[in-house]
Amino acid sequence: MSLIPSLPSRDELLRMARTTTDVTGQLLDTAGNITRIALNTLDPRDGSGAEALRVLRETTAELAEASASPQAQEAFYRIVDTLTRLGTTGAPLAMHPVSEPARVLLAAVGDSLLPVLDAVEPAVQEAAAALGELLEAGSPLLPTAAGVAAGLLLGSTPVIRAAAEVLRDSSPELRRIADALTAALAPLLPVQVALAERAATAGAGVVRAALPPLADLTEAAAATTGAVRPVLIAGEELLVSGLERLQPLLLASASRAGRVAREAAVRVSAAVAPAADGGVVVAVTPVEAGPAGEAGRGGTRRVRR
Repeated sequence: MSLIPSLPSRDELLRMARTTTDVTGQLLDTAGNITRIALNTLDPRDGSGAEALRVLRETTAELAEASASPQAQEAFYRIVDTLTRLGTTGAPLAMHPVSEPARVLLAAVGDSLLPVLDAVEPAVQEAAAALGELLEAGSPLLPTAAGVAAGLLLGSTPVIRAAAEVLRDSSPELRRIADALTAALAPLLPVQVALAERAATAGAGVVRAALPPLADLTEAAAATTGAVRPVLIAGEELLVSGLERLQPLLLASASRAGRVAREAAVRVSAAVAPAADGGVVVAVTPVEAGPAGEAGRGGTRRVRR
């Protein structure tokens, strides 16, 4: 038997009423703020409303002037002409008898690809995230790459235009080539279809005969991999531990090589630098001890360059 819910107490009713009142007051305050902002924006007394209307009027006039220019009208005509050509070209293709088998083929391919897409979706998401991080890290290079791409496109534009002009001027020859290829290949199409059918039948037989041994081989390879998995893991552990042990040695070697390179650079710079005229170099000779322990002769030598 279900329990009958108890009625809310007086404190709960007061708390709900207070919460409702607070929310209603916040909504009214927000609406008042929005109204005040709109009035301040469109108020003609402080000039902001008139300025906004003036900017809107100027923007509308500029858009109307730009759309009424001959260049804009020509661009609009080209867009409409292109859409009309696409429509007139696509309609016969949609009504052609070949379109029905093509739709069936596309539907079959889509149904076959759906499980594959579902399987690779996590990997694709990971790759997309990694690619996004890579692009974000290499964002300083994007302007340079864009400039190089723009330069390449500008450089290839004359070549494309020249190729288009050559093809346009050579349209009769291209039509003759197309007619010759059609006349040469049309008799071969039935033979190719028959050969393709025979090849498909033979290939299907080969695949049917090869699948059972391939399945056995795959199972044996999987069993072998499972058996040698501890060896592979141990080898990876040894490799990683060896790299970890070599890391301090490599760092020390790199530091020592850098120090030697800096010292060599300092010496080369000192040897290549021009010597000062009239400089004095002081050479110090070691002090030799005498036979009785007294200090021997020693001193300094001045060499004037």
